[in-house]
Amino acid sequence: MPLFLIEAEFNRPVDSKSDFEKKVSVMQEILQKNNLNLIEVQVSKDFSRVFFILEGEDAETVERSLKGQDVVIQLVKEVRLVGKDLEEVKKQAEQVNYLVEWNIPAELTMDDYLNRKKKNSVHYSEVPEVSFSRTYVCEDMSKCLCFYDAPDEESVVRARKAVKTPIDSITEINDA
Repeated sequence: MPLFLIEAEFNRPVDSKSDFEKKVSVMQEILQKNNLNLIEVQVSKDFSRVFFILEGEDAETVERSLKGQDVVIQLVKEVRLVGKDLEEVKKQAEQVNYLVEWNIPAELTMDDYLNRKKKNSVHYSEVPEVSFSRTYVCEDMSKCLCFYDAPDEESVVRARKAVKTPIDSITEINDA
């Protein structure tokens, strides 16, 4: 079943971990009723942006299921998981605290991206304090989201330089 990235903002301010968890719990019930599986949800440290990864049949069902929820959807894209096995991600046992977004250049194909990633990933060892977790690459090759566990933003920047991959934005992830 395909995976989908949903980028959204909450309609009303969320200011605590418990408020965030309640909202996600309500959404998860609705998603399950629509045969959608919530793989993971990450939220920015200030709760202003939320990133859902869902498993489902099609983007239309994903979008329809989230309409009327307490979120404003900004993006729905089919994605490919790179760097981890889906079953590992479902266990949600790994800590991440930074999300890097990169808008992929138009000339880069999926095969080129995967070859580049394989070739350059060995350079993560040059920044041992940073642990790369996983990437979601939009199937239309418009962007990718890379998740890291790192002591600070500067170390994430050093890791990205080591693997020769640009950064369009960095978001600190809440430990919710």
